[in-house]
Amino acid sequence: MPRRFLRGGHLQTVASFLIQRRLRLPEPEERFVEVAPGVRVLCHCHWQADRTKALTVIVVHGLEGSSDSQYARGIAEKGLAAGMNVIRYNQRNCGGTEALAPVLYHSGLSGDVAAVARNLISRDGISRLALAGFSMGGNLVLKLAGEWGTQGPPEFRAVAACCPALDLAVSADALHEPANRIYETYFLWALRRRMLHKAKLFPDHFDPTRLRGIRSLREFDDKVTAYYCGFTGVDDYYDRASAAHVVAQIAVPTLVLHSANDPFIRITPETRRKILANPNITFVEPEDGGHCAFIGARNGVRGDDAGRDDGYWAENTMLNFLRRF
Repeated sequence: MPRRFLRGGHLQTVASFLIQRRLRLPEPEERFVEVAPGVRVLCHCHWQADRTKALTVIVVHGLEGSSDSQYARGIAEKGLAAGMNVIRYNQRNCGGTEALAPVLYHSGLSGDVAAVARNLISRDGISRLALAGFSMGGNLVLKLAGEWGTQGPPEFRAVAACCPALDLAVSADALHEPANRIYETYFLWALRRRMLHKAKLFPDHFDPTRLRGIRSLREFDDKVTAYYCGFTGVDDYYDRASAAHVVAQIAVPTLVLHSANDPFIRITPETRRKILANPNITFVEPEDGGHCAFIGARNGVRGDDAGRDDGYWAENTMLNFLRRF
């Protein structure tokens, strides 16, 4: 049940952004992982005493988020208390890493997550691996799971995704609807700021004049993301980066959480059929929850092993799913 006075997709979504949570995490190990020649990403690693035996969960944030996003810290706190290793992963340029390389991040970089997974397996000897993603990060972990199919590392056990943006084109168009302009305006402000910062750091690589006249996320992805990331245009980018194409190939137990009143993430009927036809995927769609919010009553689903109950239903549900592995 939604928390009192927080019913409705917009209220849930905005509240999850504005409500500041008291989350306690130990100081992480900072690790830079090379995901492509000359390109490194920053991971914040939280380890159990014996990291080889515990389930290791890589947590992937959403658009303009980072390893410090509240949902990333929230599920990390719960996972640590439940005896898991938790790796809070920053996508390229995120978490203060803009100066590392003249590259941008985008929704199709599942190979970066795979590189981090390989690093953990080879360097730390982890025996069990799971992926957890939110929004854009949900698309990335589902895309990687589908690409791996039955050929993933033997350590790979499970996936959990919250409000995954696995149909990028229809979700970007939904973001431009009048009722959702508040979210699109925020994303465009953050993306413009990052692009301008990158142009200052790498003036020979990035042209800030490409930002002129952009009024939608689709236009940004056409003039900036697709242009700098090797796509022929926005339609090519959205098509090639969407996990919808590979969800039928997912071969490990997978949880997909989606809210029926998510303001802007859309799942097409075709993709929904693929999800429901895959016996490895458990699809859960509450009527109320907004976008990556699902703020419930604090006396609802139990949280970690200490009995903590913060009312964040999605984090608790994802964690309880992953406990099985």
